[in-house]
Amino acid sequence: MTFHKLVKNSAYYSRFQTKYKRRREGKTDYYARKRMITQAKNKYNAPKYRLVVRFTNRDIIMQIVTSEVNGDKVFCAAYSHELKAYGIEHGLTNWAAAYATGLLIARRVLKKLGLDEDFAGVEEADGEYTLTEAAETEDGERRPFKANLDVGLHRTSTGARIFGAMKGASDGGILVPHSENRFPGYDIESKELDAETLKKYIFGGHVAEYMEMLADDDEERFKSQFQGYIDDEIEADGLEDVYTEAHKAIREDPFKKVDSDEPKKTKEEWKKESLKYKVKKLTYAQRQERIKARIAELRKQE
Repeated sequence: MTFHKLVKNSAYYSRFQTKYKRRREGKTDYYARKRMITQAKNKYNAPKYRLVVRFTNRDIIMQIVTSEVNGDKVFCAAYSHELKAYGIEHGLTNWAAAYATGLLIARRVLKKLGLDEDFAGVEEADGEYTLTEAAETEDGERRPFKANLDVGLHRTSTGARIFGAMKGASDGGILVPHSENRFPGYDIESKELDAETLKKYIFGGHVAEYMEMLADDDEERFKSQFQGYIDDEIEADGLEDVYTEAHKAIREDPFKKVDSDEPKKTKEEWKKESLKYKVKKLTYAQRQERIKARIAELRKQE
């Protein structure tokens, strides 16, 4: 037999711990994850569902996930860019959009499981603190679909958007165990939740207030920040109606697709799109020329 040298020995793995790469990069909180996915042994491999919420610069991603031995399995997903099909064209990462995305995934999951009629949730959002309870059916009492909130590394400060997504899922008919002390409108001293404040956030009232303030104080900034709203003739007073109609449409058809007349881009077209933002590496000669041009420019300024 030939001898094969072990290039990466035990000392390497002890030092770099390659299996914890996501921890080093700050992508996964493994301390929380371990406790979230651990299932009781007497559950006999029954799935333990998590409501995973993640925010990007332009989108909100929500998934119902269960952990198995060979990895995570996504049962259902919803994205805030899908809200365009329900009339929400702008502000797809704000608090109101997070609530609507939560409502969307809740109705999708329940529709998929055939529980949408038994668990309607809160049909008209009022900002009150409610948890989904067991429902009485013809076959007896039916327990609700349960999923624990998975925030990842997101900040869980009072009023955070992640709790808007959770509130939407809870009002949509999913049992997400939570308390009221992280919603906007919660008073630490009196330990009470102001339902009106929470309702204002659900229907984009805080965005409407900001629009009105900018329109009065700084018209240029208002036009730069809300140009999309202006183009679609959406005023601050009409925001609540937009979200109200969207909530109704989501309940009617949670699997509605965005209608787009634009043809889908091919793989090659997407590749060209990505190359636009890729900075080309300069050669040595190009770098030297760039330095000379910079020196000449500085001398002119003198």
